[in-house]
Formats: sequence, structure tokens, C-alpha cells
Amino acid sequence: MGKSGVPIIDLHEFPGQYEKLRRACVEWGCFRIVNHNISLALMADMKRVVRSLLELPFDVKKRNIDVIARSGYMAPSKVNPLYEALGLYDMRSSQAVETFCFQLDASPYQREVIEMYAKAIHGAAMDIARKLAESMGLNGDFFESWISQFRINKYSFTPETIGSSGVQIHTDSGFLTILLDDENVGGLEVMDPSGVFVAVDPSPGTLLVNLGDVATAWSNGRLRNVQHRVQCKEATIRVSIASFLVGPKDEVEAPPELVDSEHPRLFVPFTYEDYRKLRLTTKLEAGEALELKRILS
Repeated sequence: MGKSGVPIIDLHEFPGQYEKLRRACVEWGCFRIVNHNISLALMADMKRVVRSLLELPFDVKKRNIDVIARSGYMAPSKVNPLYEALGLYDMRSSQAVETFCFQLDASPYQREVIEMYAKAIHGAAMDIARKLAESMGLNGDFFESWISQFRINKYSFTPETIGSSGVQIHTDSGFLTILLDDENVGGLEVMDPSGVFVAVDPSPGTLLVNLGDVATAWSNGRLRNVQHRVQCKEATIRVSIASFLVGPKDEVEAPPELVDSEHPRLFVPFTYEDYRKLRLTTKLEAGEALELKRILS
């Protein structure tokens, strides 16, 4: 366990970690991974590239337009005034990465680092998702064609904002998120199994994984979509890099192996894009929108 109690999963210790991984996903909905095979040098290079991109003029950042709502540039808003982000919808696609870099006038060096990191982190997401499925007794080959989204986040904290929220309480809408957090600035909090928010302090060299709404639906309610938030702890800039394995191109539906007389199907099938639109239109960002997809008994 980490200092907050968040489970730590060692990716070099499988199959011995399967049960620990399953429990972490059922009880916490999040965990830290160590020995993830993404080099410290690449992580450091990516952090430098991300900071430089987030310091670009507004007129350049707003060129970052993507294929679905809120997957490109997000400027500070009334709801989240301290937060902005850049992103792309499918980092598996070399064309999507190329478009993202072109929009932001990325240099050849920046482009190379982004391409290397996107490939490495998508590989990590596939590995974690496979291990999670296997921990539940399933074949791990569900995820090969699933979309991977990428978002880089900036929080501009000031002395006046200490104690306030950098981003509101929410769950992630997709299957799982891999976060490379700011190793110098804390503020991330997750809801623990008892329903209390606990701080998740930075841990250099590790990655934080949390599960979202699609994981709960896909698992027929077994996996926890963890609520989390970012709190302003000090007057500084906080930068994080989030990579999302969001879901299949077609419908999200629990595999037949997870449905039986003791575990009847809980959710109607839905596409990820339609679910994103539902969350946006209802403004239900903390997992409540999933209840609108629940099968009424």
C-alpha cells in the first residue's frame, strides 16, 4: 500500500499479483503500478514537452480541435477556472498524433517524444487491461481495437486559490486511465472504499491507474469507477499527463461470462460517444449518468 492506502501493483510480479489487482479494482477502483517498463528518461522528456506545449499562446492552443466534444483544447471555464488541457482522441493512430503535433507547431523533437510516449503508454494500457480481464477469469483479448485518448492537464494555482478545487469531483467516463502525475505538486484525491477522499501524493517513476464508468458497465457492476478530484495545495503550476483506454468502437456490453442467474445484466448496451454526450448534456460527471443506462428490474 502507498501512504494513502492506494494499492501498489508490481507488473513484474505476475501471475502472483492477479488477486491483488482484482481486489484493487473491485474495492478501490485505482492503484499505482511499478516496474511498468516505460523508461524514466522518456517520462522526463514527455513532461518537458508537455510543459512547453501548455505554455503556447492561446491562439495556438485553440487550434487543437478534435473529433468529439472535450477531446481537444479545453480553456479555463466557470466550472473549472484553474484548469486547461490539450488532447487527442485516438493516440493509437499515427495520423491523429500527426494532426495533434501539426495543430500545435510541434518541433521534430517534440513530435518524436510524443510518438514514443503514445506508443509506450498505449502498450501499458493494453497490458494492464489484459491482466485485469485475466484476474477475473477471462481471456484478455477484449481490448485490441479499443480507442485510446490522450490529455495533458495544467492547473494554474495562485495564493488566492489554495484550498479550492482545481477540478470538480468526477469519475472518468472510459475504461481505465493511466496518469503520469506531477512529481513535485500534489493535490489529487480519490475516494477510498469507505467513501472518504484521501490524498494521493506524487510518487516519482510510478504511474497511477484508475477505472471509469465503462469499466463498471463492462464488468457488469463488479469494478469500481472511482470518484476523484484535484485540490489546490500550493500556489504553483501543476501539470499531469492522462492517457485513457476509453472503450470499444462499437457498444459497451458485459461479456457473457460475467452474466448469470446470480449476476443478471445490469446495463443496456451503449456506445462510448453516446455516453460521453449523455454526461455532457446531463452534467452528471461523477458516475451518476451510468444509472441512466441501468436496466430497470
